[in-house]
Amino acid sequence: MNVVLINGSPNPKGCTYTALSEVARELEKQGVESRIEHIGVLPIRGCAACRQCAKLGRCVFDDAVNRLADVCAQADGLVFGSPVYYAGVSGQMKSFLDRLFFAHGARLAYKPAAAVVSARRGGCATAFDDINKYFTINRMPVASSQYWNQVHGNTPQEVLQDEEGLQIMRSLAQGMAWLIRCIELGKRSGVVAPTPEPAVRTNFIR
Repeated sequence: MNVVLINGSPNPKGCTYTALSEVARELEKQGVESRIEHIGVLPIRGCAACRQCAKLGRCVFDDAVNRLADVCAQADGLVFGSPVYYAGVSGQMKSFLDRLFFAHGARLAYKPAAAVVSARRGGCATAFDDINKYFTINRMPVASSQYWNQVHGNTPQEVLQDEEGLQIMRSLAQGMAWLIRCIELGKRSGVVAPTPEPAVRTNFIR
């Protein structure tokens, strides 16, 4: 069992990383391998709606999305972390998620997932909601915690003083480990994921 944690901050070792590290440590204690991947500091293109990914099996823009798509698809669980910028996720993370889910959503379906956000003070709720919407549109069980998955602090050292935030990260890891085990036991007992119906798309303007 393994969980991949995606650090969507331009800062590879900043506040978001500190929060994800707390999740990763608790996952390891729960017997689940963890791995933090940084999307990097290079620009990540937004989706160009060219739909070539359906033909190629990968995005035409060769950046962090292609680099991490297989890593995410092979994981048993996923955690996506982002700093809060103007009450939303970072621009890099937004572009990463748009293209990852558009090109590879089918490979991520039914994997437990969670969002983690980090802010100095406010804007966590909308950023948290931004990320969670990717899961709920893609048939992914959402791993929960005792509160919304957020930490506060302007530096990693300040995040480490957010005792409640760190406890939330540990609680999230425990819930994620439990959910992965339940899914694994279900598979061993012959419980398979649902077969989706063919998509029906209803336009509101006809």
